[in-house]
Amino acid sequence: MVVLRATQKVLRLLPDIAGDPAASSAALGDWYVNRIVIDRRPLLLLVSSASRLAIVAAARDVKELPQRLAVLVEGRIQRLGIEAAALVSEVQASTLVRIGKTVDRSVTGQMVDFAKAIPYYLPEREWGEADLEFVENRLAETPCRAGGSFKDVIFPRETAIRLLESHWSRRVRH
Repeated sequence: MVVLRATQKVLRLLPDIAGDPAASSAALGDWYVNRIVIDRRPLLLLVSSASRLAIVAAARDVKELPQRLAVLVEGRIQRLGIEAAALVSEVQASTLVRIGKTVDRSVTGQMVDFAKAIPYYLPEREWGEADLEFVENRLAETPCRAGGSFKDVIFPRETAIRLLESHWSRRVRH
């Protein structure tokens, strides 16, 4: 089970929430989501609370996002090149989605930083959905939580791979 934590802007577009959901069982933790607009085109920015890995997708059928989350997560982590067992386990954990409000200001602040960076990673010419993968890769290389000591800095790509492989390899062994 995974918790989709939406900003107020996105919560209005999603089905009603029923109380505060339990913690996510997925390795990447809760997924935070916000709707942003770049070049007059609406996008969804999703960020993993545990790794700060970002997904950038066209904001179509936002109401159906809980049903589409597993597909979005699968596409994103597939490009990380992790082992198949961890990929399958994370996607399965992402199929059951509960909706909640944002609770971690650190993650929402990171989403603001990512949203400001996205236009700089897109080409100046007309851009399409294929360019969004390039944006995701650049965001995955962005140091997060860099205001403190170096040991607290998160690099989303490396952190996501480490979390996925350690979380799901433990579960397979037990």
